[in-house]
Amino acid sequence: MDLRLATPFSRTTVERLDALLPYGVTGTYAELAAALGRPRAARAVGTALGANPLCVVLPCHRVVGSGGRLTGYAGGVEAKRFLLDLEHSRTPAASL
Repeated sequence: MDLRLATPFSRTTVERLDALLPYGVTGTYAELAAALGRPRAARAVGTALGANPLCVVLPCHRVVGSGGRLTGYAGGVEAKRFLLDLEHSRTPAASL
């Protein structure tokens, strides 16, 4: 996985995804920004995830909009719903 072309913030965001949102766990863009120490950077988190070239390996589908609303995903919102349903059917639901 080569993220050398990513900005430092994007690289950190993508690299920490799995640790902050493990299998079966979802969180919002704002929660992820806060967990990264940048509570006002929810939009920057969205931009970083939108540029994630490894979205299956580094699971950006686990990040949802405020209130759990499904928002953009490179594979489409239907694919995001499928992946979230798959994970939630195998583990107890949790959030960040």
